[in-house]
Amino acid sequence: MALSTKYNPAETEGKWYQHWTDKGFFHGKANPAKDPYCIVIPPPNVTGVLHMGHMLNNTIQDVLIRKARMEGKEACWVPGTDHASIATEARVVAMLREKGIKKSSLTRDEFLQYAWEWKDKYGGIILEQLKKLGASCDWERTRFTMEPEYYKAVIRVFVDLYNKGYIYRGMRMINWDCEAKTALSNEEVLYKEEGERSILYSIQYKIKDTDQWMVIATQRPETIMGDVAIAVNPTDERYANLIGKKVLVPFINREIPVIADNYVDKSFGTGCLKVTPAHDVNDYEIGLRHNLPVIDTINDDGTLNEKCELPKFYGKDRFAVRKEIVKDLREAGHLVKEEEFVTRIGRSERTNTVVEPKLSLQWFVKMKEISVRAKDAVANDDIHLHPSKFKNTYAHWMDNVRDWCISRQLWWGHRIPAWYTPDGSFAVAETQEEAFNILKSKNNSLKEEDLRQDPDMLDTWASSWLWPTAVFDGFKDEYFSNGKIDRTKNADLNFFYPTKVLVTAPEILFFWVARMIIAGYEYMDEKPFEDVYLTGIVRDKQGRKMSKSLGNSPDPLELIEKYGADGVRTGMLFSSPAGNDLLFDEKLCEQGRNFANKIWNAFRLVKGWEVSSQAQPEENKIAIEWFDAKLNKTLAELEDHFTKFRMSDALHTLYKLTWDDFCAWYLEIIKPEFGKPIDEATYRKTISFFESILKLLHPFMPFITEELWHELAERKDNDCIIVSAWPKGNSFDTKVIAQSETAFEVITQVRNVRNAKGISPKEKLPLTTTTEATIRQFIPVIKKLANLTTLNFTSEKASNATSFLIGTQEFFIPLEGKVDAAKEREEILKEIEYNEGFLASVMKKLSNEKFVSGAPAHVLEMERKKKADAEAKIQSLKERLG
Repeated sequence: MALSTKYNPAETEGKWYQHWTDKGFFHGKANPAKDPYCIVIPPPNVTGVLHMGHMLNNTIQDVLIRKARMEGKEACWVPGTDHASIATEARVVAMLREKGIKKSSLTRDEFLQYAWEWKDKYGGIILEQLKKLGASCDWERTRFTMEPEYYKAVIRVFVDLYNKGYIYRGMRMINWDCEAKTALSNEEVLYKEEGERSILYSIQYKIKDTDQWMVIATQRPETIMGDVAIAVNPTDERYANLIGKKVLVPFINREIPVIADNYVDKSFGTGCLKVTPAHDVNDYEIGLRHNLPVIDTINDDGTLNEKCELPKFYGKDRFAVRKEIVKDLREAGHLVKEEEFVTRIGRSERTNTVVEPKLSLQWFVKMKEISVRAKDAVANDDIHLHPSKFKNTYAHWMDNVRDWCISRQLWWGHRIPAWYTPDGSFAVAETQEEAFNILKSKNNSLKEEDLRQDPDMLDTWASSWLWPTAVFDGFKDEYFSNGKIDRTKNADLNFFYPTKVLVTAPEILFFWVARMIIAGYEYMDEKPFEDVYLTGIVRDKQGRKMSKSLGNSPDPLELIEKYGADGVRTGMLFSSPAGNDLLFDEKLCEQGRNFANKIWNAFRLVKGWEVSSQAQPEENKIAIEWFDAKLNKTLAELEDHFTKFRMSDALHTLYKLTWDDFCAWYLEIIKPEFGKPIDEATYRKTISFFESILKLLHPFMPFITEELWHELAERKDNDCIIVSAWPKGNSFDTKVIAQSETAFEVITQVRNVRNAKGISPKEKLPLTTTTEATIRQFIPVIKKLANLTTLNFTSEKASNATSFLIGTQEFFIPLEGKVDAAKEREEILKEIEYNEGFLASVMKKLSNEKFVSGAPAHVLEMERKKKADAEAKIQSLKERLG
């Protein structure tokens, strides 16, 4: 049956993915006879569906794992999903709202039942979508961060770190998400790079028993009812006489002291700072230094409470109160000035709501000591970050690491394993029974039913930081003791850990990557991975971040349906240098689809040839020798690109090898005349080259390569390209490559002359040149593709001929009787004028002393070469004119 003229992805993708799965090609197991190559997937949220960032990230992982598999390594790509506590709880609450059910009307167990039903229905969607992309994950190893064994691991680590003194419970100023009603770690608070517009309000406070006023500047007038002091810098002479005096808070007339503190910036605003310890981190620190009271006027949901002492504001949202109180301050004469300025406003990474600093009793991890080895691992290049620019970013975060707030006020997640007695004492243990035994040893009258478990959940990242070890069940009883994992008892962990490479986004370098490194050293005494490849953000072609609100984020599955998975994969990688943002344009996917069709049509051409036992033409021998050298040169370049994680460069190298070298040149050289057969030796070698190209392309374009692999030859069921051997490079002849470049340029120039002079491609032409050395080996190829009668070498310059230069070598095509001499003269004069203008611009640079003294040597060399080439070109043109 004849092959279709175009590649149809819909007919092949599902077929081959099922075949690979059925044959178990994706499954990796501990195999001492092979080198391990393991990747753990950054587990997508169970709330998620495939977006462009997932497409890029998982395509890169699949490219790496498929190449490793073909290299004979024991490849294992572990998939899974994250329970995503805040995001999932928000989805479940929204679902319940649609059903007319309030979360507050449910018990914890009732809510969790709904949450599990939602997870079971929607939680696996994204993994199924990854299969459409061609992701060759070891699906037999799929994990979920709240499955029973993983849940136990998370609880075990909490208890272990508590017993080691790393986890503590304390009253601290934390970041509060008023919409999700939960604490956030510092890393979960985002700031816009360019800042946000805000208003600085200058408000005057009356100094007690005087007619004087103090003016403070604040962005948050809604918090003035929580003020407990006015602070000034002790060196600020303007206010030295006021230190120790009392001022009155507007509207509520609470007396508060004027204090001196070095934190106050004399140059910002008025130099007077209202101190509100309950609602600002820095104010809280000032309050501790001066033993000030804390008045928390804002509820967990962002509304004001009775501590604000103004009943009109009770229960109103903080931002609504801001508008009202500004109006009241203005009318009462307290508002002196309003001015716009740009500032950094922290927003919740999950809900985008403005974060509220809040004093709260939470659980924390002490980070300084536990982070030391993780910091050194990157600093000493035990773990390599790609691109390396992120090494400094990582070091800065590690140098300034703060204690990690790990408790969240949610119901979905890993519940903190702490149990409390009625008197407030508590024990941390893996089970309630263990906690009861600890507490009963201190209070013999205690009953187990008196205990209540801490209502809070752990931060999502406090489970996913264990991912590289927990996916291999490292924390099970039989492997874990005395605060360490014994890897020798766990075959999978012993074989696959540390994993080879982690592919993830720079924005979770601290959320996740740094913490996994910390956990790896804490429990395995070893790094969790060798390399970290940090992808860029996928943006639209205007440079905007993709989002639903902008309508600039295409549906990946629709792209796959339109262009095929191979087309989308290559489209994503055509412009995705590591660590730099990808400017996505759907035309890239179209280019990917066109590339697939090019490969498909090259196959149709080759398989359409009749083969005979005739002698091998000389030009075919040359073509084979050249392409073999080109293939081996490409293999060396590819290995360099892969080693340095330059995935886009690797794809471009293969694209050029396939489209330009193989299709445009090699196949054109060996292609027999229409209706004639090709010799068997050339055909066999061409099929061998085609197989090598398909192997190299397979990690990038798995589906079309598997389809053509089976079309190229009869193969057994298990003889698939996915498990075929990766081509091995050999030494190559650089001279044949250099000669080919000159030869191909000659052919191109002859064709250009034909086009410019209106000479038919079928009309044979003679060609002469001054030296044979640069193209000697390729003479038969040039004669065939340029359609020449002769190719002669002479020191004499031909008359009545058009010429062209390649470097400094001149070539002549006699055109007597074939062209209009007057028109030819006019064109030559135009060329001379252009080249003289170009030469003048080069000379201007070279005569500039500042440029010559400051330019790098290679730049100067390039400019001097331009000068020499232009002079030679002008000389040649003038001779042609003569």
